[in-house]
Parts: sequence; C-alpha cells; structure tokens
Amino acid sequence: MTLSTNRRRFLQSGAAIGASLAMPGILRAQEARELVIVSFAGQLQEPHQWLAQRMQERHPSLTIRLVPSESQDVVAQLKAAQGYSPYDAMPNGEPPHLIAIREQYIQRLDPAAVPNAANVVPAFLEKSQGYGVPVSYSLIGIAYNSDLVKTPPKTWQDLWSPEHSGQIGIPRASSNLGLGFLVAAAKAHGGSESDLAPGWTKLQELKPQVGRSPTQLLQMLEREEIVMAPIWNNDAAGAAEKGLPIAFVKPENGPIAVISFMSAIAKTRYPELVHEWMNDLLSPEYQAMAAGAPYFFGPTVQGVAVPEAARAYNPASPEEVAALQTVDWSVIAPQRGAIVEQFDRFFAS
Repeated sequence: MTLSTNRRRFLQSGAAIGASLAMPGILRAQEARELVIVSFAGQLQEPHQWLAQRMQERHPSLTIRLVPSESQDVVAQLKAAQGYSPYDAMPNGEPPHLIAIREQYIQRLDPAAVPNAANVVPAFLEKSQGYGVPVSYSLIGIAYNSDLVKTPPKTWQDLWSPEHSGQIGIPRASSNLGLGFLVAAAKAHGGSESDLAPGWTKLQELKPQVGRSPTQLLQMLEREEIVMAPIWNNDAAGAAEKGLPIAFVKPENGPIAVISFMSAIAKTRYPELVHEWMNDLLSPEYQAMAAGAPYFFGPTVQGVAVPEAARAYNPASPEEVAALQTVDWSVIAPQRGAIVEQFDRFFAS
C-alpha cells in the first residue's frame, strides 16, 4: 500500500468522522419546533391563522399553535412557569400591556430584529413604551340607527343635540369602551384624562340609557330604544353586515383608538421566530388583510391601503389617522375602580 493510498484513506475516514460529529447539529436544526402564540377566539383568529400558515411554509419543521385565551389566565401560567414559558408571544390591549411591562413578563423590543417596526405610525410605536409592537387598534366611534337619524352625527358633540335628549345609549365605565367614551366626552368639552369633570357633567346632561355591553347597545339601537351610542367599529360593522339599520361615524374631532400589541414572552424558547412573527404582523400584506371585512382591525403601519369595504369603519387616509385620539391609560387605569363607582352612583338603574 503506497503512502498516498494511506493518506487518502486517512482523509476519507477523517471526513466520515467529522460528518458523524456534525450530524447531531444537523438533526437538531431539522427537529420539529412548536411556536405557541396566544391569539383571539373565533373568527378574529383567522388573520393569525393566515399568517401562521405562511410562516410554516417557510419553515417546514415548524408548527405554530394558536391558543385562544384570556390574558389573566396566560399571566397566571407565566408566573407559575419554571424555566421556559408555555407561551412564546401574546397580544395585549393597552391596559394589560402596561401591567405586562411593570411585571416584566414580556420582552423589550429589539428594533433590529423587527425591521418592519420602522414603518409603524410613530405615535402608536411610542405607546408601546419599547415593548412589543403595535399590531392593530379598535376604534370607538358613534353608531346610529339609520332609520331614525336622517342627519348623521359629525362630531362627538352631536350626541348632545337637543333633539336626541334621552335617546342616547352609553356603555358602563367598567369596560374599555365606557372608559374610552368618558375620556372622549371630557376632551370634547375641555377636559382630559386627569380632568374628567367636564366628561361627567356632559354624560349626566345626556340623560342616557345604559347598556351593559356593546351587544346590548346594538340591540337597543335595533329595537329603537335609543338612536345613537358610542360603539366599537368592528361591532358596528358586524351589525351592518347582518342587515341591521346600523351605521357608523368616525367623529371628525377624533375617534378613540385603543391599541393592541404583540409581545415576545420573557422566557420564550424561540426569540428569533417570535421576532419573525412580529415582523410579519407588521407587513403591508397582513395589515391590509386584517383591516378588511370581517375583521376591521385598524392598521398601525403607515401607507397601508385600507380595503374599500372597510373605509367606513377604519381611517383610510393620513389625515384620518392623524385625527385619531388615544387614551393615556397610565392615568386612567389607576382610577378605574373610582370611576366605576362614580358611574354606578350617577347612572344606577
């Protein structure tokens, strides 16, 4: 056997050994992974399902499991988790988002890992306080019975038109809808989150009928017990799609936008996949799809073309986006208990 033959065999055997040593790493890279995302229930989960399918196609070994769950249940499990979290990412509305930041069970955003965050409306991104990304918002505007109201309202102040006295419905202040409307009433009459007195005065002037929920307010509109009420844009859209005589107005002096964020859980097993998920949520394709019927999620990314069917319910121009009002929940949330108590004292039935 020649020296060259021995050398060749040695190199071949060395290559084989190297390949066998590398194989576990290759196998680990191809191992099935499961990304667990807290999501919404029912039809509102469909945009997340659409996005999950696209991401799984890019990662054949990846499964994305969407778990519809209440935030308080998720938080309890996160606090009980030892080591890695049972979830990887979760959505939160503004008040729970503030709690998540304070209690540190979500991660601070790494902008370099989520480049699409650079395209978010700056005012929305600021509301995130550096944690997660603003993915959508729901809008509080005015719903009215189009059979009864022939001149649609244009501003929040139109709710106080003398011709509609005693015919306005309002939500209880225990809900974000009710709190948001109280702030809108205060701001429309010279107040603010830290000065709600003008709002309380104006609510009492309405001599309103109180609805326990958006569903009840819409039923009251349908039964002609009231003619107008503050309502969520997607609830009004759903009622109109069912053929009810319900129309929706985005007040010219600013409907209230309540933002929803998606955040990485502090103990996620797959931070790079969560970053990819959040980046996809901020893609123009996802934003436009989620803004359309039947979801009507407000787009948080600049320049997204809102589908024609959704333009009655979502801002469709930069001017409309600029007119949106938001709530400073850091001021309102600590007052919630006192606000609910005062509301029930004023409007107890």
